[in-house]
Amino acid sequence: MARKLYRSNHDKILGGVCGGIAEYFNIDVTWIRLLVLLLILLSRGFGILLYIGAVIIIPRDPVSKL
Repeated sequence: MARKLYRSNHDKILGGVCGGIAEYFNIDVTWIRLLVLLLILLSRGFGILLYIGAVIIIPRDPVSKL
C-alpha cells in the first residue's frame, strides 16, 4: 500500500503540516519543527509562505487517530 502525505489531526500546533511530514517519514515531529523554524529564519520569512502553501495543498488526514 502506498503511503500518502496528510496533515496530522492529532499532532498539530498550527496546521498539522509538521506532524504530517513527521508521520510520513517516521521521525520525531520536533526535528521537523526545528527544520521549519530554521527555514523560516534563513529565508527571511519566505518559509512562512511555503508553510501556508503546504497548509493549503496538503489534505487533512481522513482517518482520525485520536
